[in-house]
Amino acid sequence: MTSEREYVTAHIEDLHADLDAWLRIPSISADPAHSDDVAASAAWLVEALTRTGFPTVEIWPTAGAPAVYAEWPSADPDAPVALIYGHHDVQPVDPLELWEHPPFEPTRVEGPAGPELHGRGASDDKGVLIVHLLGMRAHLAATGRDTPAVTVKLLVEGEEESGSPHFEALLRERRDRLDCDVVVVSDTGMAAPDVPSAVTAMRGLADAEITLRGPAVDLHSGSFGGAVPNPLHALAELIAKLHDDRGRVTIPGFYDAVRPLSERERELMGRVPFDEQAWLAGPAASRATYGEAGFTTLERTGARPTAEVNGMWGGYTGPGHKTIIPAEAHAKVTFRLVSDQRPEEIGPLLRSWVAANVPAGIEAEVHTPPGGVAPCASDLDSPHMDALLAAIGQAFDTDPADVLLTREGGSGPEAAIAGALAAPLLFLGVGLPTDRIHSPNERVLLSMLSRGAEASAHLWRELAARRAR
Repeated sequence: MTSEREYVTAHIEDLHADLDAWLRIPSISADPAHSDDVAASAAWLVEALTRTGFPTVEIWPTAGAPAVYAEWPSADPDAPVALIYGHHDVQPVDPLELWEHPPFEPTRVEGPAGPELHGRGASDDKGVLIVHLLGMRAHLAATGRDTPAVTVKLLVEGEEESGSPHFEALLRERRDRLDCDVVVVSDTGMAAPDVPSAVTAMRGLADAEITLRGPAVDLHSGSFGGAVPNPLHALAELIAKLHDDRGRVTIPGFYDAVRPLSERERELMGRVPFDEQAWLAGPAASRATYGEAGFTTLERTGARPTAEVNGMWGGYTGPGHKTIIPAEAHAKVTFRLVSDQRPEEIGPLLRSWVAANVPAGIEAEVHTPPGGVAPCASDLDSPHMDALLAAIGQAFDTDPADVLLTREGGSGPEAAIAGALAAPLLFLGVGLPTDRIHSPNERVLLSMLSRGAEASAHLWRELAARRAR
């Protein structure tokens, strides 16, 4: 037998070669032109999981892109069951001209923290997910087992970057195959390369499109300007009222269900090292911070709800000028949600607020798509969390008590998984805030892949040990 780290170190080039091959498949789920590529990505993963040793590997069709399911039962009859969640689709690559290397030609670059691999999906989520293949092999080699210490299942969807439109239906259809004791989410990251940490919560999401209508047609601004309401003026005023001068959302009832941060939670978040000026100059690429008064930047991005305007349009935007009062104006707005907010409750609140804040002569319509994403969180005091912190601590040579706890500001289907399976969530991911996910020149730090594979290998042993106690 070898240790988990020895095995990972000896076989890390296998992981790199696999990731290179997977990244070459442009599995962009949002673009129908790449539907065959998304299917090819699923087929590649099936082959890789089979080669790793999983005795059950299947493609699960959906009304959209295919998912991949795998299962490796433990020989121990009382072994717990862990379900790994991730996704094999990737974001579009536009604007292509901003990429330093072709997005689907994985390229190694020497970065300030060590070698990096650049390519779309290098971090989100192919790189973060693939560590489990080497981690499983390292676990078996280090323990001398023929089967894992826990029954390991994987569910890897193909539409996460498109909002997982068919994922909840898949969970319902395949519920009998997905029973587990804990869900291990591998679609998150850590605070920094030298800061072992674990995500403990993700925000939810609700979105809406606001349309304001004034005159029945575009009007000549010389003949009618100053005499009839202008939908673009009304929209600008409406959006300006969305926040008060302390950065709080002004929609009545918006904060009613928000679970306040406890002193313990604020203390834990305060331990995470954070250089605000470096963050502004680096991943934020911003001249200043902004947000709800009374909270730190990390608290605002991970633990407080938000309202953001994603786009506004209306009237004439072509060359030159067209002197009109436009008939319509539009805005897209999204809300990030925290415990215990529910996405389905945001639409009615927004409609009431819009109706109360548009001037006479303006007709308002608020469209809120069905669904949305609920927020989710881990139980900080569970034995599963103890196992995760122990695994990360071993991979980073640190005491589990020194593994920092962070929150993810983004959203995904994790709450849907936890609710459908009635199982607690753990987050094991090795992406970094500087990985430029969803942006040109996405990358992953190669040393983080090694750490992730080792943490994965330790996790199965640690989960089994806590069940045996």
